Amino acid sequence: MNLIIDVGNTSIKLAVFVQDELAKRVVSLTETFSEDLEQLVEDFPSLQHCIVSSVGGFGKKELDLLGEKFEVLELNHKTPVLFQNNYETPTTLGVDRIALVSAAAAQYPDENILVIDAGSCITYDFLTAKNEYLGGAISPGLQMRYKALNTFTANLPLLETETPETFIGGSTQDSMHIGVVKGMAHEIDGFIEEYKEDFYDLTVILTGGDTHFLRDRIKNDIFANSNFLLEGLNHILEYNKDSC
Repeated sequence: MNLIIDVGNTSIKLAVFVQDELAKRVVSLTETFSEDLEQLVEDFPSLQHCIVSSVGGFGKKELDLLGEKFEVLELNHKTPVLFQNNYETPTTLGVDRIALVSAAAAQYPDENILVIDAGSCITYDFLTAKNEYLGGAISPGLQMRYKALNTFTANLPLLETETPETFIGGSTQDSMHIGVVKGMAHEIDGFIEEYKEDFYDLTVILTGGDTHFLRDRIKNDIFANSNFLLEGLNHILEYNKDSC
C-alpha cells in the first residue's frame, strides 16, 4: 500500500494506491496538510511507503513529518525511472514530467506516446515506442492565459473561464474567451497533428486539472486520464521499493 504526494503550484494531492489501484484521492493545502495526512493514516493504517513529487513549496517540516511515519522516496532527476531519458538537460526536467512519462512507459509499452498535461502550464512529453524520452514543449495553461491578458494590458478584464459559443467574438469578453479557449484547443490539435506526421501510430494522453474542460474541444482522438501523474508516481515508487 503506497502513499503518493504530488505538490503542485496551487495544491497538494495525496493518493493511496493498493498495488495499481487508486483507493483514495485527497486535494489538500499547505495549511491543512497535517490534518489530511493524519486522516489518511487513520483510514489506511497499513501505509508504509511514500513518494513525494514537488514543483511547489514543500518544506523540511512536511518532509520530516512524513519521515516519522513512512519510508520516503523524494523524486528528483537522479531517481531511477522506467524509461531512457534522452532529454538534453535532464537536471532541469520537472518531476511532474518525469512522473507522466513513467506512467506512459509502464502503461503503454512499445507505443509512441504523447502526454499532454493541461494544468498551470501545458506540457507536452513524447516517449517513443523504443522507450526513449525525447522531450516536448511547455506553454501557458488556461488560467495563465486569462491572467496574462489582464496583467499585461491596460483595459482587458480578468475573466472566469467560459465556453465560447462561436468563433467570432462580438464583444471584448467574447473575443477573449474565444482567443483563450479555442486558441488553446487549436494549439493542442496542432501539436498532435505535427507529431502524427512523423509518428502515425501515436497514442495521446490528456491529463491535468483542465482535462475535463478540454477533452471535448479537441478534435483528435485522445485518452483522458486526470490521475495519470499520480499513477506514474506510484509506478516509480514500486520500481524503487527495494532501495527505499
